[in-house]
Amino acid sequence: MSEQVNEQELVAVLSAKTKVDPGLIRLVLKHEQTFINKAQANAKGEVDIDNDDLVDYITAQRDVKLDELTVETLLDAEMDYLMDKGLAGYID
Repeated sequence: MSEQVNEQELVAVLSAKTKVDPGLIRLVLKHEQTFINKAQANAKGEVDIDNDDLVDYITAQRDVKLDELTVETLLDAEMDYLMDKGLAGYID
C-alpha cells in the first residue's frame, strides 16, 4: 500500500460495522500485519494472501479469543474499507 491507513479510523469503522471490541480488532490487525510481512511478493511486487490461511494463522495465536467467523468478518470489513479508500484489491 502506498498510502498510510489511519488505524484509529479503521478500528472505529470496523468496530461500528462488526460490533467487536476495538482492542480485539487491534490485536487481529497486529497478527494480520505479521502474517503479511512474512508473505513473499511475486515478480510484480504484489503479495497474494489466501484469506483462509490468514484466518487460520490469526485464530491460532494464543492471545486471540475470537472464533473463525468473527475474524473472517473483521477481515472482510477491513478489505471493504481498504477497497473503498482505493488502497487494496483482489487479484484474480
